[in-house]
Amino acid sequence: MKVASYNVNGIRARLPHVLRWLDECLPDVVLLQEIKCTDEIFPRSEFENRGYSVETHGEKQRNGVAILSRFPLEDLSRGLPGNNEDIQARWIEALVVAPRPIRVCCLYLPNGNPVPGSKYDYKLEWMEKFRGRAKELLELEESTLLAGDFNVIPQPEDAMSPEDWESDALYLPETRESWRRILNLGYTDAFRAMDQTSMSFTFWDFQRGAWERNNGIRIDHFLLTPQCADLLQDCQIDRHVRGWEKPSDHVPIWVKLDA
Repeated sequence: MKVASYNVNGIRARLPHVLRWLDECLPDVVLLQEIKCTDEIFPRSEFENRGYSVETHGEKQRNGVAILSRFPLEDLSRGLPGNNEDIQARWIEALVVAPRPIRVCCLYLPNGNPVPGSKYDYKLEWMEKFRGRAKELLELEESTLLAGDFNVIPQPEDAMSPEDWESDALYLPETRESWRRILNLGYTDAFRAMDQTSMSFTFWDFQRGAWERNNGIRIDHFLLTPQCADLLQDCQIDRHVRGWEKPSDHVPIWVKLDA
């Protein structure tokens, strides 16, 4: 099974790119972030025509997450459990009913800038509630993956120029400590489990020629429970998609599982 994650930065603006990539990559399950539209206007027919079931948790003009699956979806939930007062569309979760079922959690973690301020406080609070859900999922002892745009640069090797990010919410010590607290529950960072090299990025800013200079960061991640990590066969970043005309500032990342 191939499961991909892609922050599309507006599904209606990027639809031709997403469909082109789907036809090229052929993932079984796709987790989308920043769809930036309500559920009613999500272009679901384009994906249903390609054999995907579609579930969305949308929001007008910002945020929004979705799951596309070639397998049936069950036990669907929208919104981060334990965070019921949060109206922002940042979490969708479901059980993929494949021959070997996989629980998938698609997330769009808050950016947190500017720092200091309420947006950074919200980011850290969201990460703590996310850690609570991550702990609950481990206790289920299922094959589960948490994937999406985490807005976290975990380590210096995950940025071309880490010194440029030292005062940014994505790289502050408190952010990375929150990331480690989640990881240290018992999760595997799928990309680092398969590729220990630096200079492997998933995001390049639209400004300052970042793409042309490969001045990127790795902020899109897959975290796997031990049961899911046992199934891991590969994890790759589809870097070339960033070179297409009018792309998202993110590129897809995917895992291949023995499922």
